[in-house]
Amino acid sequence: MTMQDVFKHARHDWTRERIERMPAQDIKQLRENAERLGEAELAALCGELLKAARPAQRAARSGAAPRTKARKLIARTKAFEARGVWLADPSTSWGGVRKADGAVVMALWADAIRSDGGSCRYLLWRPNVDGACPWTDKAAGRERLEHCRRAMELGRAEGLLVYGQALAGHLPEDKAYTVHGVDPETLIHFSVELRDAEYWAVWGQSSATGRNPWPKKQ
Repeated sequence: MTMQDVFKHARHDWTRERIERMPAQDIKQLRENAERLGEAELAALCGELLKAARPAQRAARSGAAPRTKARKLIARTKAFEARGVWLADPSTSWGGVRKADGAVVMALWADAIRSDGGSCRYLLWRPNVDGACPWTDKAAGRERLEHCRRAMELGRAEGLLVYGQALAGHLPEDKAYTVHGVDPETLIHFSVELRDAEYWAVWGQSSATGRNPWPKKQ
């Protein structure tokens, strides 16, 4: 069986909902593979979702979406310390709990934020099904899960934006091509929702007004 045969056999698994959860870099790679193998419909879907992701990267300063062009970037540990959080493991932790008030503060990869209809969402944690997300089972992944559960109990959390270049096939929290730093001036206030065994950060106009922040399934 050729690579093209394998790709065609699995193409029914590439649903809109699945692809839109992927980092932009992975969607670009999937589109390139689809174009190379003559899968025009899948390539077009990837292109559509990439365009839909761009508004989040051009986020307004109104609070509905974060500013994505930071004036000054600093190290992740320094950014957390500026918010009163000391990371359990400075080399791997992507979040912590502020002792002053017990609030959960997490780092969010800016380019992985999804925007739709005035709201934003970000995949915080997902189970490691069939080895698809090995970071989940690492110490940092288990810590993220604890933070998600705590944030749900509190009904709120805070997020810091991390900028860099993703590495195809890897979550930025696990491994990135390069990390430029964190924007210390922008703080996202969000709630955490559990959806199909995945924890998502949700914020913005639709979330605030009670409207469904999730796009309809196609």
